[in-house]
Amino acid sequence: MINKFIDKNMMVIDVGNTNTVIAVINDNGIDKKWRLATLLNRTSDEYTIIFDSFLEGAFDRNDITNIIISSVVPSVVYELKNCIHNYFNISAKIIGTDIFPDIDILLDRPDEVGADRLVNSLAAFKLYGGNKIIVDFGTATTFDVVNDKGCYLGGVIAPGVLLSMDALDKATARLPRISISTPTKVIGDSTVSAMKSGVYWGYIGLMEGIVSKIKLEYEKDIDVIATGGLASLFNEDTDQINIIDDDLTLKGIALTWNSKLSVFNK
Repeated sequence: MINKFIDKNMMVIDVGNTNTVIAVINDNGIDKKWRLATLLNRTSDEYTIIFDSFLEGAFDRNDITNIIISSVVPSVVYELKNCIHNYFNISAKIIGTDIFPDIDILLDRPDEVGADRLVNSLAAFKLYGGNKIIVDFGTATTFDVVNDKGCYLGGVIAPGVLLSMDALDKATARLPRISISTPTKVIGDSTVSAMKSGVYWGYIGLMEGIVSKIKLEYEKDIDVIATGGLASLFNEDTDQINIIDDDLTLKGIALTWNSKLSVFNK
């Protein structure tokens, strides 16, 4: 019989271009989760203060038995790993350097695929089966395809929602910074409402268009799994998303360490 969890409390860290998510995973699944901005110049001592704050009242540092990092920002890994060594007395494992997702990558240059895309694909296959498109609404909006055997076939990378909103703000003289939300109607009756409508419906159109093209090229039945903070928002106005899993990346990091974990199957 497979043990649900071989570590008392595993910490997984997903370092993205915009945000870093830290979670503690145990037999309860994802027990605690924290989010902070990804800063390139954050020091080891600053990470120590952050860990102290996050763990206070929830876990003792000695409760953490293993730490796995997935990072698409290589420059932050040194200080983060150094902090972990000094604070937890643990040597953190880095995905892509120390450990690798158990997934066949059917590309000419597999080393070019980001760790986040691979752990997403691994989690999608392990938890939901093959023939999947994984859409991650992150700093970039990525579309990754896994076949019926769990092999990674490649995907699509498009600018992310926040990047596009930031470009509108910085590259134009009179357009204001906006937040993303569901517009009340398509035709905006002000500059702000027109921008919100453009971003919202534009990205739904982008997602539906790319998904339909992938399905046409794939020529088999394939479901869509969406993850990232905006997945639930966009799901309100599209019928293309079959599954939403906001924690897919965190689960994929844990499954990279132990692909037989059953704790997420509750």
